[in-house]
Amino acid sequence: MRHLLLGAACIFALSMVPPVVAQTTGSSPAPLSTTQPPVLDFEATAAIRDAVGSTSRSISNIMRDAHRNPQATLEFFGIREDHTVVEIWPGQGWYTEVLAPLLHDEGKLIAAHFPQDSDVEFFQKARADYERMLQRRDVYDVVEMATLDYDPGNPIAEPGTADRVVTFRNVHNWLAVGMDETRTVFAKMFDVLKPGGAFVAKVFQGANAWAVLKDRLQAKTLQASITEAKVQEKKLADKSTEAEEDLEEAHDAAKSARESLAHAENALTQALASASNIKDACEQAGTKRKSLEDQLARVVSQRAA
Repeated sequence: MRHLLLGAACIFALSMVPPVVAQTTGSSPAPLSTTQPPVLDFEATAAIRDAVGSTSRSISNIMRDAHRNPQATLEFFGIREDHTVVEIWPGQGWYTEVLAPLLHDEGKLIAAHFPQDSDVEFFQKARADYERMLQRRDVYDVVEMATLDYDPGNPIAEPGTADRVVTFRNVHNWLAVGMDETRTVFAKMFDVLKPGGAFVAKVFQGANAWAVLKDRLQAKTLQASITEAKVQEKKLADKSTEAEEDLEEAHDAAKSARESLAHAENALTQALASASNIKDACEQAGTKRKSLEDQLARVVSQRAA
């Protein structure tokens, strides 16, 4: 059974911090999961120790070991040499420097980085820098590039192929974008896991970590509500503008109709005047005809006499 924590059974790996708990409405804090980390044998532990001590690692990254505890972290994650591991948003490759030598001979490392065609300049630069890093040493030939974005239609890798999906200090970034995007990311990570595989994550440290995440999420939700209100306001403003334009067109149409009616009334008046003139002319013609008939009758009467 694939394990997911934070909503669907997952394991969150934290170094040097108390167990993470989730606040449930109207109840006391409840553990996110009862899933126990796997116990590695001596050989697996030694392989992780050798990878942490690999000469391929940079001095600047090694200097962070005391704070990031890669040995304890990867042991907690239960990663073995023959695993297929998907590293989500590996950044500049701090953990890639450890995972690549660990998985080089028997396993596989898939680096699901930022989208190559992202509109975010930081994403483009981070991925380009990471890909250049992979060209510097042969140990990185085990790494396969992939992409994690917020599009549900873009899978990370072939479904059901990964023993572990890991990420380091990225969960708060997804939550800051929004819950829909976070659900998409978790669903895509779940899909790539084998039966029995696990998603494991290291979140940023601090006793108030979840309070910070909650505040960020609430701020994001509030911002989304404000944005939606602005969108609705613009839609209403557009409808108001359209209504005003329609009203103006109606006024223009009414004015045109009134002008047409006035023209028609003028034409009717002229027609009535013409008809009256014709009637008068007809009456005059009739009178003249009657006078001519009377004159003709008198002439005929005089001739007969």
